Amino acid sequence: MSQTALQPADVTDELLAIYETVIGLEVHCQLMTESKLFTRDFNIFGTEPNTNIGPLTIALPGTLPKVNKKAIEYAIRLGIACGSTISRKTIFDRKNYFYPDLPKGYQISQDKKPICDKGGVTISFKHDGKLQEKTIRFHHIHLEEDAGKSVHDGGYTETLLDYNRAGTPLVEMVSEPDLRSAEETGAFVTEIRRLVRYLGISDGNMEEGSLRADVNVSLRKKGAPQYGTKVEIKNMNSIRNMMRAIAFEEKRQVAMLENGETIQQETRMFDVESGQTYGMRVKETMNDYRYFPDPDLSPVVISEEWLASIKDSMPALPQELREKFITKYGIPAYDASVLTDTRELAEYFEAVCAKTSHYKAASNWLMGPVKSYLNDHNGDIQHLPISAQSLADLIELNESGSVSHSVAAQKIFPVLLSEPTREPSEIASSNNWLQNSNTNELETLVDEVINAMPDKVAAYRKGKKGLMGLFVGEVMKKSNGAADPKLVNQLLAQKL
Repeated sequence: MSQTALQPADVTDELLAIYETVIGLEVHCQLMTESKLFTRDFNIFGTEPNTNIGPLTIALPGTLPKVNKKAIEYAIRLGIACGSTISRKTIFDRKNYFYPDLPKGYQISQDKKPICDKGGVTISFKHDGKLQEKTIRFHHIHLEEDAGKSVHDGGYTETLLDYNRAGTPLVEMVSEPDLRSAEETGAFVTEIRRLVRYLGISDGNMEEGSLRADVNVSLRKKGAPQYGTKVEIKNMNSIRNMMRAIAFEEKRQVAMLENGETIQQETRMFDVESGQTYGMRVKETMNDYRYFPDPDLSPVVISEEWLASIKDSMPALPQELREKFITKYGIPAYDASVLTDTRELAEYFEAVCAKTSHYKAASNWLMGPVKSYLNDHNGDIQHLPISAQSLADLIELNESGSVSHSVAAQKIFPVLLSEPTREPSEIASSNNWLQNSNTNELETLVDEVINAMPDKVAAYRKGKKGLMGLFVGEVMKKSNGAADPKLVNQLLAQKL
């Protein structure tokens, strides 16, 4: 390469705009079954190394696998949620390759007959400042067992092997190359994580490796009919870093193409510190794995009765709830998207709406004071001490005019957090926070404020109407926040 060759850091937005990025994902999701995919060994994260293992996990001679029925059910649930075709008869295959953390020397997976075919998910993302929707198709979804874990510790001269993860049930979702940007990819993985959590089949914790993805990135000139050579970025377990890796890979490949270099199909890793990808190995082909049906496992036959029972047990899904919240409760699409972020949050919102008809107010409270509290306490809605009934009562108290919003949010809400068994109306009454709508009493307070600030009154009458907020604030202080702001504004306007 010459000294003047284009470097990734020198690739401009204008140069990037000449090319189209094509992205496909292989998303691996660990299933929350009690035991592993083919053995009774516990499927638990975070235990001491090599404690959740048995003869089959470590591939002792003479051991025979048996399929975990719950894992099959979870894969079917995912397929139904994604609109996939469920295979009524599916088989498991041996995927042969050698790696130290693969005890058997092969991985039990699915090749020719995956359990779910086609389907997809709809994502929402911002493009040019506008919210857009797009359906990302799946090629298929298949079941397989996870490998163990190699631990490279700087204090040791040898790699350590932990087989606790070996045999953990996985679903692998293989997308079509429908993604076109890092932003779309981030939205896609976010939606998958939300979906598996709604279904109750996985915790989706990327930092623990429960959800991770291999990202295939290629570039082609805009309008070109053929895809470029794809490069795989392996084992991404952070949405932010996934987007960073794609952004770098786009520039790296543009630089190579502009320099006249040939992009090699390879597997690359992402370095978090430098924000760059680096080569790991030349990409294997399907033939390298020498797939063949596992002779120790019978075909899995899914009856119509079992499939129907799984369909009947399916929970409401995010897209369905978003549409419901918009049509039934009349809240904006943005609110509906935020409130369906988790299944628990959506259920809490509906529980509040069952106790009050002020749906938009309920949405505002959940996205405002409640979300602020949860963010500060690193928790989800399940850790909110306030019941749906209490929050609904507080909303009713505010919306009826009995207390102002500032009193409700800044005074009563904090008390409820520390004393959740108390009623909002009792808290307001005992602290003299009930809103004062007595015209005579408020008129006295208004007169006191006006008489105390003659210079401000003169300025207001000369055109400085912005001073109204100052007058209102002073009256509210004198009333200990109990004055009706609307009535205070009316009285001040009349007297000024």
